[in-house]
Amino acid sequence: MARSLVLPVAPTRGRLRPLGLDEVRITGGFWARRRETNATATLGHCREWMERVGWTGNFRAAVEGRIHRDRRGREFADSDVYKLLEAMVWQAGQGDGTSLDAGIAELTGTIAAAQEPDGYLNTAFGRPGQRPRYSDLEWGHELYCYGHLIQAGVAQLRARGEGELAKTARRAADHVCATFGPGGIEGVCGHPEIETALVELARATGERRYLDQAALFVDRRGHGTLADIEFGRAYFQDDLPVRDATVLRGHAVRALYLAAGAVDVAVETGDDALLAAVARQWETTVARRTYLTGGMGSHHRDESFGDDFVLPPDRAYAETCAGVASVMLGWRLLLATGDPRYADLAERTLFNVVAASPSEDGRAFFYANTLYRRSRGTVPPANAQSPRAESGLRAPWFAVSCCPTNVARTLALLPAYLATADDGGVQLHQYADAEIATTLPGGHAVALRVRTDYPHGGRVSVRITRSADRPWTLSLRVPAWAAGATAWLVDADGARRPVAPGTATVTRAFRAGDEIRLELPVAPRWIGADPRVDAVRGTVAVERGPLVYCAESVDLTDGQEIDVVRVDPSADPEDGPDGTVVAPGELAVAGERSGAPWPYRPLGEAAAPAERAPGIVLVPYHSWANRGPSTMRVWLPTAEPDSTGAAGT
Repeated sequence: MARSLVLPVAPTRGRLRPLGLDEVRITGGFWARRRETNATATLGHCREWMERVGWTGNFRAAVEGRIHRDRRGREFADSDVYKLLEAMVWQAGQGDGTSLDAGIAELTGTIAAAQEPDGYLNTAFGRPGQRPRYSDLEWGHELYCYGHLIQAGVAQLRARGEGELAKTARRAADHVCATFGPGGIEGVCGHPEIETALVELARATGERRYLDQAALFVDRRGHGTLADIEFGRAYFQDDLPVRDATVLRGHAVRALYLAAGAVDVAVETGDDALLAAVARQWETTVARRTYLTGGMGSHHRDESFGDDFVLPPDRAYAETCAGVASVMLGWRLLLATGDPRYADLAERTLFNVVAASPSEDGRAFFYANTLYRRSRGTVPPANAQSPRAESGLRAPWFAVSCCPTNVARTLALLPAYLATADDGGVQLHQYADAEIATTLPGGHAVALRVRTDYPHGGRVSVRITRSADRPWTLSLRVPAWAAGATAWLVDADGARRPVAPGTATVTRAFRAGDEIRLELPVAPRWIGADPRVDAVRGTVAVERGPLVYCAESVDLTDGQEIDVVRVDPSADPEDGPDGTVVAPGELAVAGERSGAPWPYRPLGEAAAPAERAPGIVLVPYHSWANRGPSTMRVWLPTAEPDSTGAAGT
């Protein structure tokens, strides 16, 4: 089977073959709009801010010998320059090269000039007046930064061909292998990321030593090579070997990046036991440590996973980078196994975490993604970095701005997450208006045109525009959220059949012009939580299709805040205007108990009075805080029972 070369992830084996940016093109709809904003606004915004705060200037300062006094940003600031560069390269590889090539060349030249003769490249360590190289593996992020540099180099190799960026990345990777390989430093980085980058470089170049080094890093993890810290070694995933762990723990982004790298190593080395270990960790984490939005990480202090079922909505950290890393991990597991559950979580996370981070204009971002905002946020200054991750409004830049650049590179390469192929046909995993063309075994060319108003509508039409001269299978994911309702598959001959969550398939000798239609039940629905999630007992949430909804105070009257809202799950929520949902409910009368000396009352005592509301307006969670400061919540209290135990009305 022909293989695309324009891919962020290109395993040499596995259940499914990913289709690359030269085979899949998003042409319209929700994601096309987001990608257009990313290309025309976000990339330039990130570049301007990096110049303003001095992160790109660090490389010039290193060359000019003034880095010890002039360096700006955190120790990992180099990595964000690399992520931006990766995003620019992927975007340029899709036909935007005329507007981006000059910027890529300029930025690459700035970076490459700071590389040492032995391949070392970092602006925070190793020069006069700075700490020695690799003197702080716990917090220094040197190998982490290499990981993002290498991923940018791989992007150039695949999207634009060999160039200075790819050469710079390879020199850095060779330095890593020489320094940390057998006989070298027997350590790992406090922040995993280098592992998946090295495997991808091995795939792109055919050089086995990069894969071997990645495998060495994975096997070293969990043996206490890093110092113990106040958060414990679990923060670094250095408390247990990867093969022995049963759940993702510690710093959420670190854990997810490490798991992605472990999958890459397992796939390339044929290590089924390692792959099974990561799959087991994913399954437990999804069942016990993941928010309704797909967000991961409930601790602010250490940006980490909490214990099982510790998922407080008002303290949800759910870092945007953790969302990106979750999609990366899920995609790798999907390619390895073909299990559609991984695409289900990726979809949830893309629509409700990744899409929630950038503002509508692509020039401000959420770093953390709370599910409950109790107080109205203040407008961040337009010309200053935000000093904190949690905020009621998106900020134009952060002192730690890993998330804007991670969103930028994810949106730039998003078409590569839509579809796959195998010996039998083509599989669609995410839905967007798209043009898809690939070649099946035997040189059989096939092409599809997808048209949909997803996620707001549930109709997905797939028209065959070119077909092999033999039978093949078209597979469409039926999302897990469709359980409990009926989804339908309509064949090219008009035959209509119900399909269950999982995968729906049509196998036939297709002809150009044949159309297959998937009809998904996107009506609003109530969602409840496992009773072990203590923080949301007595509440419900609303989903519609893959979208999680929330109530926002800007849709209330008279300056009311979101804490007055109560909903009535005995009646169904309904579609409202402009993509909203209207939920039945009431508003507690403000102030009735505000003077009470004690905020608790005996069971059976009358609750605060409430007034029936004409309907509680809910908006897609990803859109909240685009209309100014507000309070917001996803999990909504139900109307209180009266003294007889009946639901209040």
